[in-house]
Amino acid sequence: MGGRTAVIAGAGIGGLAAGCALARRGWRVRVLERAGEIRPVGAGLGVAPNALRALDVLGVGDAVRGRALRGGGGIRAASGRWLMRTDQDGVRRRFGDELVVLRRSDLVGLLLGALPESALRTGARVVSVAPGRAGRPACVEVHEVDRGGSETLEADLVVAADGIDSAVRRALFPRHPGPVYSGATCWRLLARPEPPVGEAAEIWGRGRCAGIMPLRDGSVYAYLVAPAPEGARAEGGEARALREAFGDWCDPVPRVIGSAPEDAVIRGDLRWLATRLPEYHRGRVALLGDAAHAMLPYLGQGACQAIEDAVELAHAVGRGDTPERRTSGSDTVPDALAAYSSSRAPRANAVAAASARAEKVTRMRSRAGTAVRDAALATASRMTPAVFMRQFDRTFGWEPPAE
Repeated sequence: MGGRTAVIAGAGIGGLAAGCALARRGWRVRVLERAGEIRPVGAGLGVAPNALRALDVLGVGDAVRGRALRGGGGIRAASGRWLMRTDQDGVRRRFGDELVVLRRSDLVGLLLGALPESALRTGARVVSVAPGRAGRPACVEVHEVDRGGSETLEADLVVAADGIDSAVRRALFPRHPGPVYSGATCWRLLARPEPPVGEAAEIWGRGRCAGIMPLRDGSVYAYLVAPAPEGARAEGGEARALREAFGDWCDPVPRVIGSAPEDAVIRGDLRWLATRLPEYHRGRVALLGDAAHAMLPYLGQGACQAIEDAVELAHAVGRGDTPERRTSGSDTVPDALAAYSSSRAPRANAVAAASARAEKVTRMRSRAGTAVRDAALATASRMTPAVFMRQFDRTFGWEPPAE
């Protein structure tokens, strides 16, 4: 049999991107998803210029750009006052590309369309992974969720894209403390308010924030963040909890909330890996996305970094359409994963740390601190708008590795 095999645990955005990236480089790919069907978790997401460049490598960048709604936006206070204005033309001039907001299901659909038809296997839960080493393959024990059977797969490469509660990460790094709760919960929803929302805005209050992002089809993706006890749920329904928490905010926040049915509201606590992993690999196993560096959402980079991971991982391991001989001097995967880890960990960890710092500004609680924050942002946007945009240079400026 020719060619090298890769088994990917998890069919979220990171896992699907890894499958596409590896397949394009000649690998025989299996993407294992424990759910019986692909149901994207969440409502919408932003794809920043760095991730668009990565999606170009996967062949779907232009399709994502085609879903962009071009127009103005910026940051507002809860009262409605604009603190800072931005526009897509300014983003393109500075970063060479735009910022696209789309339905999460749209991006998942594009990645599924770019994946080889036979690569996806649903209803398959990864039970354990033996990471292998130079000269020996990795072994993945898979349990068939619906039928109750199990089997062991051998692979030249295993990619752990199984999310923030990654079972593979726990097995490979048993002393790592895992994710921690940030103290805030997030509601996400898709709605179609009337009249339609014209401009995108992130809205900052005291200890709370909201994002209202119009989509090209006339609907709105909204996210709303507020402090809450971990694991709490609203007795009267999540839509009612949103109306109580944000009902006195500026339009269109109450209007968007009011247009969303209860079953459209998704609630999830915001957790992250506050303790960094020492590396993103063990043997023939690479960690990717939330399994490696789950981060808070305040820079909108969680999915973007996972897509970057996928492209850099595929570049590091090289072509897959020749057999791995697994003899001394020719078994390249473990060394390639060490290079991937050395490249990705500093960048993704830095973005995660920056996201945590952004939370402290976005969700500032004191009245005096909030007033100073809003005044400083408004002044900076009038006097030196480039200074605000400059802080994103390092994040948005990533380029795919040269072939």
